[in-house]
Amino acid sequence: KYSGGYGRAAGVRCALLSRWCAPLVVRRGNSMDHCETLSKKVIEFKPPVYEQRYYFVKNLVNQHGHKKIADLGFGDATLLWMLKYHRCVQYLVGVDIAAKPFEWGGGRLSPGMGSYIIPRELDLTITLYRGSAVQKDSRLCGFDLITCIELIEHLDSEDLAKFPEVVFGYFSPGMVVISTPNSEFNPLFPASTFRDPDHRFEWNRKQFQMWALDVAKLYHYSVEFSGVGDPPAGAEHVGYCTQIGVFQKNRAKPTESSISEPEEHVYEVVYTTSYPSLQQSRYFRFTLSIEAVKAIDLMKSRFLRGPRRKEGDRVVPLGSCTPQHGLTEAQRAEIEQSPKPYSVGEKFYVPLERLLAYPKVNHLVAGSTEKLRTVLAEGLRLNGDQTAVQVELVDYRTQRLFDEHLVSPALES
Repeated sequence: KYSGGYGRAAGVRCALLSRWCAPLVVRRGNSMDHCETLSKKVIEFKPPVYEQRYYFVKNLVNQHGHKKIADLGFGDATLLWMLKYHRCVQYLVGVDIAAKPFEWGGGRLSPGMGSYIIPRELDLTITLYRGSAVQKDSRLCGFDLITCIELIEHLDSEDLAKFPEVVFGYFSPGMVVISTPNSEFNPLFPASTFRDPDHRFEWNRKQFQMWALDVAKLYHYSVEFSGVGDPPAGAEHVGYCTQIGVFQKNRAKPTESSISEPEEHVYEVVYTTSYPSLQQSRYFRFTLSIEAVKAIDLMKSRFLRGPRRKEGDRVVPLGSCTPQHGLTEAQRAEIEQSPKPYSVGEKFYVPLERLLAYPKVNHLVAGSTEKLRTVLAEGLRLNGDQTAVQVELVDYRTQRLFDEHLVSPALES
């Protein structure tokens, strides 16, 4: 975090303003953010440019596996909604100066029924704040990624000068993604005006890159430039419709620590929710039990359908009790090598080692027979020596199969 005092920060802001704010001219015009026309011809972006910006961020998250992500100026929260499906993400935060509590009582950021039926592997918390991107709030410090998608062009010169100090100096995330319109693309539109009436400025590539390089140098980040929204044929010289800077913190030369600074909580929470996950005991036990019962039911069904023979007091299958679908050959082979299920009287037994050979069960308990035994013993019956799950051979799901095989030569000597 940046720990310089106000005087130093003000001096830095003035220096930056003199370098890259001079070309700015505040203009207002018609909204053209969707970039739909080139002269009298339609420019078709497939997918639309706003989606391309979000996919750009998604690809970065896929590549780097960010866990804590904040989106400044989250708008309708589409980017947050897309990112919540990433398995690596554990904490999503949105900050927007126009966020209103009554708008976020539920909706697509909330966990749906499917989130409870198939819980995430890792915890996920989503929190939305009402606040400004140029306000310091210690709850946003130390994130893996902060995104500013089409944000900076909405800042006036004073806020733009504060922006680097707050985002790069105080929040100090591992990575920052900033996208902004490329003004060199604008002449391709019917009127050479700003794309949105709320834009305070729109930079060409040189202006944006000069600003970004200055910020990166000051706060010990590297920066790479890219973009989305390819220009039409014959206009390649103007570059992308949206220009993007990806800033990555220089780990060898981190910014100064501000541990001595007190915590600052200036943002207002307008929405928060947590998702069920396998990190939470009740959902872990529920999921493991469901996977075990599914495997047991499939084995019992194949057991009753196939040929069997008596070995002492046990009835054992002659054929395979392993599902033929949803498993690789190697996985089926591993299951077949494990102890087989069997029946004694009206009881059906599945050895824990057999269940442990099923990939999903094995993954849930990290290969631990003891963990599997402990969890299943809470909701299922185990045999006397605690080595197998015991269930009824005949229940409402298998009665028909059992009746059929009672009158068929299923047992072989």
